[in-house]
Amino acid sequence: MARILTVYGELLLRAMGQTLLLALCGLFFACIIGLIVGLMSVIKNRACRVVAAVFVDVIRGVPMIVLAYFVFFGVPYLFNTILGVGGVTLSALQAGTICLALNCGAYMAEIIRAGIESVDRGQMEAARSLGLPYWRAMYRVVLPQAIRTMIPSIINQFIITLKDTSILSVIGFPELVNTAKNVVANTFMSFQTWAIVAVMYLIVITALSRVAKVLERRMSRGR
Repeated sequence: MARILTVYGELLLRAMGQTLLLALCGLFFACIIGLIVGLMSVIKNRACRVVAAVFVDVIRGVPMIVLAYFVFFGVPYLFNTILGVGGVTLSALQAGTICLALNCGAYMAEIIRAGIESVDRGQMEAARSLGLPYWRAMYRVVLPQAIRTMIPSIINQFIITLKDTSILSVIGFPELVNTAKNVVANTFMSFQTWAIVAVMYLIVITALSRVAKVLERRMSRGR
């Protein structure tokens, strides 16, 4: 184990950095997708609610590894061969970000929808009675209150997304699991390598879990 840390420690740390980068990129775009779809699911327009429900059901119903293969291999094939656009390629980072954004976005949409619905409807009615348009009342009155209840769930979703990055080793992204496979292939020290990887994940995820618990306690106290 000491040999692995000495020779490959820096490589594994860089791979963890790539893992965190991918998770953050995926979560950033997932928040945008989740906000749009979440708002679509609570407005009175039936067509928007149907589109939001279909998106959430489809993305949540497709295994992550299938989605990764579809985005990395299927999307370029669609543009280059079927549509005849040509020259469309996706890097592992781009495909991984899209995959995580779609997958996490579907769950974020449900978090945002639940957060909005947790706010008393009287808040929206009071804002509308004061003359605020619907979207301004949503932005100025409802969403700030909903975010208080959503933050712990968002952090928990980030933890899940961080762990899901390991699946993207199948498309060659140099995250921690993919790098660990290369280390095992070079050293034949499977137990030691995977033990180090497990500890690295455990440290990061435990720290994020503590942050989520602290925020949840503070939100429950109204701070």
